[in-house]
Order: sequence, then C-alpha cells, then structure tokens
Amino acid sequence: MFMGEYRHSVDDKGRLIVPSRFREELGETFVVTRGLDHCLFVYPMPEWERLEQKMKALPFTKADARAFTRFFFSGATVAELDKQGRVNIPGNLREFAKLVKDCVVIGVSNRVEIWSREAWEVYYETSGDSFNEIAEKLVDFDLDL
Repeated sequence: MFMGEYRHSVDDKGRLIVPSRFREELGETFVVTRGLDHCLFVYPMPEWERLEQKMKALPFTKADARAFTRFFFSGATVAELDKQGRVNIPGNLREFAKLVKDCVVIGVSNRVEIWSREAWEVYYETSGDSFNEIAEKLVDFDLDL
C-alpha cells in the first residue's frame, strides 16, 4: 500500500526521484499516465492490469466510456527506475501535470500520484475544508474501533 507525502524536484532531463518507500512496491516496471485533477497516476503492473480489465468491461458504445478510455490509455507509458531511483517522465505528461520543478509525490493506497507543488497546494487548500463532508458521504464505518 502506498501512503505518505514527499517533496522532490524534476531535473532538466525530466527525471524525478521516486521515494524509496515506493520503489519496491512499484517493481521493476510500472505505468505512468494522466490522472484526474491534473496530476499523474503511477501504477504497479499488477494494479494496472486489474484496472485495464475493468476499463475493457466499459461499454464502448457509450461516449463517456470511450472518451475516458482514450484519455487514460493514450497518456500511459511503461516506466522504470534508473540506478539512482529516478523515473524519466515524458514531456507530454510533464506538460499535462505542469511539472516544471517542485513536485509532490503522494501515496494513495493502490497508486502513487505526482503533482506540481503549486497544484497540490491549491488542491489541498481548496479541498481541505470539505474533507469532513466528503468523509460523511463516502465512509460508512466507525473510525473509533
């Protein structure tokens, strides 16, 4: 499981250090793709394959399903870490997520997300006030076990 928040920088060649806590679980190769909210999603191969099967089950006759599938798969690339624990993020994905220098890498259960620091801070500030409301709507269990 991925969790935590880490701050790193993209270098001039588009490489980003992947937090050491994420490296083993990501494995030798993994998938980086466009995510929601203008961040990048990073999936270990087994998780990507499960997601791919779910996407294949979407009805291709529905315009929304076709549009989302195109968005998601056309931005996907298989990646690997170099000896220094860095991933090379393709230019089109850096452009999509506005990754110029400072980044935030977060663990989100079954995936890793890569955000520009600015976008993450804006998202966190604007969404922070609604976390309690969201939890009430989505979470159906008692946290006081």
